[in-house]
Amino acid sequence: MRQALNVLGTPLVPCSLAPLTGWYRDGCCHTDDHDAGSHVICARVTVGFLNFQVERGNDLITPRPEHRFPGLKPGDRWCVCALRWREAYEANCAPPPVLECTHERALQFVPLSWLQRAAAAA
Repeated sequence: MRQALNVLGTPLVPCSLAPLTGWYRDGCCHTDDHDAGSHVICARVTVGFLNFQVERGNDLITPRPEHRFPGLKPGDRWCVCALRWREAYEANCAPPPVLECTHERALQFVPLSWLQRAAAAA
């Protein structure tokens, strides 16, 4: 198995160990074919993004221990679903991505220029 790469074409760097994130809960935005949500964009979540997600029925604030989910607060880094990030970007409330921690598979869902623009705006 080859080493995972980020959107910059370099080795994928961990996103967060506290809270522990990732499809595999290994701290990285690794993915596989079973990850239907494509949790591949490492983002520093914001109040606007969290509220936007709650409005759409995706509560990322409330802890869900049964799913090893601690609940998020602004400033936390989290591997978010690529299409959820795209939806937020199109609504002008995307959280800034951490490019070196964002899996290259994100580019199947959003252009690199969008990720770079959102990262630079942070």
